[in-house]
Amino acid sequence: MSDQVGGSLGGLATGLALKALGHDTTILERNPAPLLQDQGAGIVAGGDTLELFKRYNRVDRPIAVSSARRQYLDREGNIIHKEEMVQNMTSWDLAYYLMRANYDGIESPYCNVPDPVPEHGKATHLHDRQVTGFKEEGDGIRVYWRTSKGEEGSTYGDILIGADGPSSTVRKILEPSVERKYSGYCALRGTLIESEASASTRETFTNRFVFFHCPGVQILAYLIPGKDGTVEPGQRLINFVYYTNFPEGSPELEEIMTDKDGRRRQITVPPGVINPDAWEKQRKLAHERLPPQFAEIVCGTKKPFVQAVTDVLTPQNEYLNGKVVLIGDALAGFRPHTVASTSQAAFDAMLYADYISGKISKDEWKKQTVGFARYIHKRGVDMGVRSQHQDLPLEEHINDRNRASVPREQEVYPEWATVI
Repeated sequence: MSDQVGGSLGGLATGLALKALGHDTTILERNPAPLLQDQGAGIVAGGDTLELFKRYNRVDRPIAVSSARRQYLDREGNIIHKEEMVQNMTSWDLAYYLMRANYDGIESPYCNVPDPVPEHGKATHLHDRQVTGFKEEGDGIRVYWRTSKGEEGSTYGDILIGADGPSSTVRKILEPSVERKYSGYCALRGTLIESEASASTRETFTNRFVFFHCPGVQILAYLIPGKDGTVEPGQRLINFVYYTNFPEGSPELEEIMTDKDGRRRQITVPPGVINPDAWEKQRKLAHERLPPQFAEIVCGTKKPFVQAVTDVLTPQNEYLNGKVVLIGDALAGFRPHTVASTSQAAFDAMLYADYISGKISKDEWKKQTVGFARYIHKRGVDMGVRSQHQDLPLEEHINDRNRASVPREQEVYPEWATVI
């Protein structure tokens, strides 16, 4: 039996992988609500994400919208570069509900629940469980938690898997000196229903992954599944990620990260609570800075949200002789430019399952997991510095993005990345 801390995509990916091996698992999710929802985010579904769904998804429905081309616009909205490249885009919501349907049988408008498999392990999902500590006990580990009402309790398992994101509680207990640090810029995010966009804007983004760069600014957009995961044309969502600089300590950063109720958010201002005055300033800036197609979707979104772009990297992935393991963002929080966060969670989950089932050695598991974490973390930092703080020709950004799109299995990690 294992305990997983974190009930988002990383925790669910690990739960699915271990459940399929016959292991009983318990997910401890700190959110008081039984379901996480309306995250409003798009996901570029890389090879490992698609492989995870291929292995463990037993729901028969489309999981992504396909994009056939990357294209770059100039300030006037003209296409100045294009490359044929097939990529798959999904939404956080659809991925989450597909995983919940397969993990613990949660019904939703997104999908049907597959029939149980007798050989699979027992899956338990407990919400409103904020982990407060853990300790070795016998051959296993005991995890202590507290609810939002002050109730306290614990669970016991053979292993503890920290899959609780870039602000991981498990990591803070193990590595209190490792800090999540702000990078100097934010991602302004949102979606617009495809049918609400003008004809010219729909044409720009339909089946396209579209980019624009100028000094201190990068924006990209692509189509993702719409309400309840629909992939019907006209009902899909145009999803944008708009990177813009907000220096640490600046009034501009304080303004954009303070919500409509006056609460200063540290990392994310969620959909629906952004300060209307702060967002109106960003709408005006969008018209001044961006190609008209991008300005239209930024100004048209009804529930924008803001994410401070951060860095965090843990020196290793296992502790207490393997009784505690860090997965995904808890191990390394990548900058979004890498489009690798969900892929990392999927890869880590599948590789850990391969390790405990005896398919690969412990040494190979650690080198691959830590190598990927360190190498892609550095790539994200480098891409962010070049995109946000250097005035480079477009070709440099295109090359950076193409290097980031190399399939993981074709990457060759430098020696410094795989030292364990």
